[in-house]
Amino acid sequence: MKQAGLDATDIRILRIMQSSPELNIHEIGERVGLSHTPCWRRLRRMQDNGIIQGRVWLLSQELTGLDVSIFVSVRLKTHTPELLEDFEQATRDLPEILQCYSMSG
Repeated sequence: MKQAGLDATDIRILRIMQSSPELNIHEIGERVGLSHTPCWRRLRRMQDNGIIQGRVWLLSQELTGLDVSIFVSVRLKTHTPELLEDFEQATRDLPEILQCYSMSG
């Protein structure tokens, strides 16, 4: 299985990271038969290539008091690519906004 320049070891690393995100690079490397540095280099390459886009910890909404979802409708006068990019950038800079959806109809 080879996709986006990934070999079998890369795919194993990604599967391990998704199933056991608490593991450090050394532990991941042990599971795929690599020492720390080669494993780190593979992870770094996949980050630089955009394959790995970030790391996420999932929190309990209930226990953190963040159990409220609010949906807001925003209507733009025009829909030029530049305006949409500006709007997207403005929302990315606000940590309170977790997700945005584009809807039509």
